[in-house]
This record gives sequence, structure tokens and C-alpha cells, in this order.
Amino acid sequence: MIVKSLYKNDVFEWIDIQDMKYENISEISKQYKINILHLKDCINTNHLPKAEDLGEIKFILARASSEPGNKFLNSINDISTKVGIFIRENLVLTIHRVDNERIKKLSEELKNGTFQAANPYRVALELGLGILKSYRKENINLLEKMEKIENDVFTKTDSNSNEIKRLYRLKRRASLNLKLLSISNEWVNFYDKLPIEKIEFNDLKDTYTEVMSGFEYLNSQSTSLISLFLALTDQRNNESMKILAVYSAYFLPITFLASLYGMNFQEMFGIDHEYGFYWMLGIMVVIVIVTSIFMKRKNVK
Repeated sequence: MIVKSLYKNDVFEWIDIQDMKYENISEISKQYKINILHLKDCINTNHLPKAEDLGEIKFILARASSEPGNKFLNSINDISTKVGIFIRENLVLTIHRVDNERIKKLSEELKNGTFQAANPYRVALELGLGILKSYRKENINLLEKMEKIENDVFTKTDSNSNEIKRLYRLKRRASLNLKLLSISNEWVNFYDKLPIEKIEFNDLKDTYTEVMSGFEYLNSQSTSLISLFLALTDQRNNESMKILAVYSAYFLPITFLASLYGMNFQEMFGIDHEYGFYWMLGIMVVIVIVTSIFMKRKNVK
């Protein structure tokens, strides 16, 4: 466990705890007067986002987007990481497992004075915005991947099983992010209960709506692209079958004659004739020519 005081002034202090373990919970609970159950929520791997008003303390448990930790993408834990935020009048306490880019950047802004009118609630608001912006970054990343896959689908002439795997993985990531954002509505709306400016809350809500609509678009587009890929694959397979059918039309009558005369019955026409073999070759050539003329007239390619 790593405990740091990221910022302190006459108004409040910001304490950051990274990689808290179960054996540390009792100590943190006593030191900052926080219920043990809420601290356990912060390290519970599969806990969903939420927000609670605990009277003196406001508690927000959110999930920031992260790089997939599992290639199978079975749950929201595979594409996100938790950030717990406890807010008091004189304290901000953040708890997370991995390094958080927004926490680092905000602490630097506070120290060098670029973040003005700092108080616990505005710090919590900036953290919330940073969490939502992590989804914006993920959305842009997935859109770029989808455009590349879409280009490969249309430019490649052969079907590739890797394309459908890439498409499925992209759709899976988009679906999980969309699911996660939909259940994050609770903690986003919770900011409206905090003593912050209405315009600041509206900015947070607009960011949430933006990333939500972005993943809805991505999810629908990936579904359409999968359907299109399967349709193109079927079309290519049909083209292959069509070519086989055309060749069959040429060789089927020839094969029939060869099989028929391969029985070697004495009564067969021309079997004892001096030029019977050449007559049969001529008939086969005529059949090929007639079939070819028929195919051209029917515009069969």
C-alpha cells in the first residue's frame, strides 16, 4: 500500500492511497473515520459503480476505462479499474489499485497553482471529469480500430477468420464500455447534490452524454460491420460455387460420354470403326463449343 499526501492547504488535504490491501482496511478506517464496508467496496474486484451520501462523508465509487487485462473480455473488470472518492469538508481521500493519469495531473495543477479556487468538491468534480474522459479516449481508440478493420474487409478479396475475431473483440469492448457507462449514471447524477456550480455539473453531464452516445454509435456500427462481413463472405462463397457450376456445365456431358463408352459394349456406335475415337473427340469439342455459345448468350461469367 502506498499512501501520499498529494496536496494540503488551509482548507483541505488530499490523501491518495494506491493498492490498498484487506489487512490495511482496519487502520485506514480508524484513521479517517470511514466505515470498513465502504473501504472493502473500493478493493472488491467486481464491485459496480455507485454513490452514497453518508452524512458528513460523500462516497463515490467509479470505474475509469483501462486497457483490457483479459483477452476474453468476460466482465467490466477486464476493461476498467475502480477509483474510490471520499469527500469531507476538509478532506479528499482517493483509493485506487493502479496509477491514474488524471490524479497525477490534477495534483500537479494544485501544487503549481494552475487549478484555482480549490476545494474538496471541485477536486472530486475534476476527478469525475477525468474518469469520463478516459472513456472518450477509449472510444476514439476503438473507432480508429474499427475504421482499419472496415478498410480491410472491403479491400481484401478473400475472407479471413482473423477479421471476424477482431470485429467480435471490438464489439465486445464497445458493449462492455456501454454497459459500464449506463450503470455509471448514478454517480454522475450524484454530483448534482454536491455544493458545486450548476454549470460545472452540466459540463460533467454533457461529457457523460457525449461518451455514452459515442459508445452507442460504436456498438451499432460494429454490429452492422459484422453483418456486412458475413454477407460479403457468403457472396464470395457463392461466387466460388458459381465458377464450379460453370465448369461442371462444360465437363458433365463430356464425362457422361467418356463413362458411357468406357463400358466397351460391342453394340456401341462407332466402337469398331477405324475413326471412332476421333469422331468421339469431335463430338466432345462440339459440345464444348455449343455450351460456350449458350453461356455467352445467357451472359454467364
